[in-house]
Amino acid sequence: MASPQEIDAFLAGAERRAFKQAVYAVRDHHHALDIVQNAMFSLVERYREKPAEQLPLLFQRILRNAIHDHFRRARVRDFWVRLVSPLRDKDDEPGETLESLAGHLESPQRDGPEQRSSGNEELAIIEAAISELPARQREAFLLRYWEELDVAETAEAMGCSEGSVKTHCFRAVAALAEKLKNKGISP
Repeated sequence: MASPQEIDAFLAGAERRAFKQAVYAVRDHHHALDIVQNAMFSLVERYREKPAEQLPLLFQRILRNAIHDHFRRARVRDFWVRLVSPLRDKDDEPGETLESLAGHLESPQRDGPEQRSSGNEELAIIEAAISELPARQREAFLLRYWEELDVAETAEAMGCSEGSVKTHCFRAVAALAEKLKNKGISP
């Protein structure tokens, strides 16, 4: 079992390299810092009982998984933001769309009546698909991808475990993808 001093010494020696690794992977200093901090916290929280010589490999695995999770979340969030963003309230500030908040660019050409009609039909299908989800799946999905809460915050808001949140989100995304695919809507 690693002593607290050994864990502190390991983390102090690994933090710079881990940060560089995360920055190179995600190309954003703020996200990289969050990833490294979460990886360090996970190591201390879950593996403090492990011998000191196992810490470097465990930490690398945790860091790699955290980087992969970052990209997975971003990919799913971007997909759903693109599909659901037109559902925003009409009272929102003009120009403050989810696309602009997420860094998406608007199409340079204006949509004609046919495209708007098609878009409205797609939105109705998406809204119906979301409303048909079981309550817990819908809640987890909206908190994670609409409100952009992380897994821990969603679990706290829902009063369940982080594993339950991940399961609900996975099932919701799979169900929505299947429903939308059956209706001819693809990303």
